[in-house]
Amino acid sequence: MKPIFQLHLLVMVFAATAILGRLISLPAPAIVCCRTFLAAVGAAIVTCLFKRKSLAAGKDTIRLLLIGALVGLHWLCFFGAVKVANISICLAGVATISLFTAFTEPWLEKRPIRMSEVLLGGLVAAGIVMIAGFERSSSHLLGLAIALLAAFLAAVFPVLNRRLVNQGRLDTQVMVAWEMTGAFIVVALLMPIVSGNIASPIASWVQLFQWHGYDWIWLLALSWICTVFAHGFHIHLLRSLSAYTSNLAINFEPVYGITAALIIFKEYQDLHPGFYFGTLTIIGANAIHAGIPWWKARKQRNLLDP
Repeated sequence: MKPIFQLHLLVMVFAATAILGRLISLPAPAIVCCRTFLAAVGAAIVTCLFKRKSLAAGKDTIRLLLIGALVGLHWLCFFGAVKVANISICLAGVATISLFTAFTEPWLEKRPIRMSEVLLGGLVAAGIVMIAGFERSSSHLLGLAIALLAAFLAAVFPVLNRRLVNQGRLDTQVMVAWEMTGAFIVVALLMPIVSGNIASPIASWVQLFQWHGYDWIWLLALSWICTVFAHGFHIHLLRSLSAYTSNLAINFEPVYGITAALIIFKEYQDLHPGFYFGTLTIIGANAIHAGIPWWKARKQRNLLDP
């Protein structure tokens, strides 16, 4: 259970990303660009100066860059949902990751779909419906749609990362450095499009330097704590956990994040009783998932020792 416990501590760090995204005054594309650039630099420093290892990834370089591109698109949608709607709606939509993973992991790993994963993912989806409620706000609905796209992307790249991790060729920080480079490249190229400044791309990139107040502190925390450390440690945990187990636990992110938003930003004014029922549903799905291996082991013992 130690990896599971570590994973849930890590999820608390992940939940802080939405809070930091709300605190930073930059637009979503600029946040992701700054985050990925600083994270790539940070991971490179950790690898070269502290671990005394090479950044060379050989034949895996292109694959890491492409995975990083998916991560960048995921974060672009994630922070976009925070800006368009609010933290609660964003995290509610992202919590559908396990539902998507129930199908993407079997497809990418060429294994049969497990009905238990589908059912638990469906239970999580029911919790999300209760959390999100029947929103009539157009900004909330748009934010939820963007968050669902973020969830779909997040259901893909952990599976691809797990495949690379299991091959055992690369250090986790080397993976983070290359993936953050790929994320930075794709988001930087997309900035003029998503910012609506196709005719003047430079105007979009200028936003990267329009920091205000404590933006630099929040960006460093987002880049080095929530990315270099958290992303690298998440990759490490994938050595002993399946992508589905990882993503199902990450469904606690809305619980932690929304609770923090209630306290810091007083978002309880926008929530309804369905939030509490939905939270209990998500917790129940995680508890059931954690208990399935124990139940199977006990059943096997009973068969061997009648």
